[in-house]
Amino acid sequence: MSFSKDSNEKKEPSTGYNTAGALESDHDVSLFTALVNEDHQHDIKLRTMSWQKAAWLLCGDQVCLAIMAQTWSLSVLGWVPGLLTMVGAGILFWITSITMHQYIMKHPQIKDICDFGYYIFGKNRLAYEFSGFMLLANNILLIGFHVLTGARILNTLSDHSLCTVIFSVIAMIMGIVMSVPRTLNHISFMSMFSAACMAVAILLFMIFAGIEDAPLYGYFGDFPTDGPVRTYAFPLPGTTWVNCLNAVLNITFLWVPQILFPTFISEMEKPQDFPKSLAVLTAISAFLFIVPPAVGFRYLGQYSTAPAFGSLGVIAYKKASFAFVIVPTLVIGVIYANVSAKFIYFRILGKSRHAHSNTVIGWGVWVAVIAVIWVIAFIFSEVVPSMGDFLSLLGATFDSFFGFIYFAVAYWQLYKGKLFNGVGRSIMTVIHIIVMAVGLFLLGPGLYAAVEAIIADYSGGTRHAFSCANLAI
Repeated sequence: MSFSKDSNEKKEPSTGYNTAGALESDHDVSLFTALVNEDHQHDIKLRTMSWQKAAWLLCGDQVCLAIMAQTWSLSVLGWVPGLLTMVGAGILFWITSITMHQYIMKHPQIKDICDFGYYIFGKNRLAYEFSGFMLLANNILLIGFHVLTGARILNTLSDHSLCTVIFSVIAMIMGIVMSVPRTLNHISFMSMFSAACMAVAILLFMIFAGIEDAPLYGYFGDFPTDGPVRTYAFPLPGTTWVNCLNAVLNITFLWVPQILFPTFISEMEKPQDFPKSLAVLTAISAFLFIVPPAVGFRYLGQYSTAPAFGSLGVIAYKKASFAFVIVPTLVIGVIYANVSAKFIYFRILGKSRHAHSNTVIGWGVWVAVIAVIWVIAFIFSEVVPSMGDFLSLLGATFDSFFGFIYFAVAYWQLYKGKLFNGVGRSIMTVIHIIVMAVGLFLLGPGLYAAVEAIIADYSGGTRHAFSCANLAI
C-alpha cells in the first residue's frame, strides 16, 4: 500500500494535550501499521526503531558539547535571567515537540521536516523546497562545527602535534566511515555510547572545577586579572545587549533539535510511542542543561569560557575531561549527516528499487552523498572564522523556524476554529502565540545580534582559511 501527499484527511484532534493517545483513532494507527508493513517488504527496513531506541537516539543528539557552553551563557546573563531562560526554553521545547507529534499522527506520510513544512503551509511546494534548503544548510553547518570541534579536541590532546587542517581531515574521514549505516536504528547503538561518553566528560568537568584552586583564564584575561571568582544574579555592568542576546541564542540552540524529530518518528515501528522517548529526553535534558552549567558558573564565575573545559586551571584536568567529547562530536555529526543524506538520497533515487535494496547503485549513491556532505562540512569548518558565533547565527536563522514558528503554525492547523474552546485549549493557544512571538523575535533582533557578533569577529582579526594554527582550548 502506498500513500500520496493528498491522502491525509482525518478526524479533528481532541482537545487533550498530555498524551498522544488522546489524539489517536484506530484509523490513525492503522495507517502507520500499513506504512510499517510496506517498509518491511524492502531489503533495507527503516521503520524499525522501538521507543527505547528512539530515546537513546534523542539523547545521543542532545547530550552534546553545547551543554558546556551554557556556563558562559550564565556568566553573561547572571543567575536569574539565565536560569529563567533555561527553564522557559525547556517548557517550550516539550510543548512544541508534542505539537509536532500530534500533527504527524494526523499525517503519517510525513518523513522529514520538509514534509512537515509542506503540510502545515497548505501543501505548498515552495514551503517544501524552502524547508529542504534550510534543513541542508543547518545540518551541514552543524556537521562542519563538529569537524572543527574534532580538530580542537585532537589539537588539545596532542599538544598540536600536527597541522589543524590534518586533524580536520581525520575527523571528516572518521565521520564518513561512521555514517555508512543507512538506518537510524543502527545509529541508535552509537548514540548510547555517545551519551555515556559525554556524561563522563561532564562529570569529570564538575569534579575538576570543584577541586582545583582557581580557573586558568576567561575572556577578560588570566586569573586573577578580573579579580576573585564571583557569581551574580544579573548581568554585570557594561554587558552589551548583543552579548546577552547571543547568550540567549546559545541556550535556545541547545533546546531546539526538532528539525530531526520527524525523521526519527518516521523510522519508529510505533510512532504513537514517541512521547515516551520524548519524556526520557526531557528529563535527562532538564538535568544536564541546568545542573552542570550551574556548577560550572559557581566555580568559574566570570572566567567561564565556551566550552567550559577551556577555563580549567590544570592542563591534565582539561585533557582528561575534554578527551571523552570526541565520541559525541562524531556521533552527533553522523546523526545530522544521516538525516541530510536521506533527503538528498530519496530525491535522487525516488521510488526505484535501488532506494530500498542492497544494490551496488543504491549503496554507491548513499556513500557518495554521505561523502559530499562531510566534504562540504569540512570546507565550512575551515573558512568560518568563529563557529561559536555561527552557532548563534544558526539559532537565529534556523531555530526560529524549526523550533518555534513551524509549530505555532502546526498548532493553528490542528485546532483552527476551536482555538478557544475551554480553559485548557485557550491556555495552550496563548502559549503557542508566545511560541510564534519568540520565533519572530529570534528571527529579527536575534539574527541582528548574531550578525553583529560575526562582524566584530572579522574586525578583530580571525584565523586564515585552512590554517594550521593551534586551536587547542
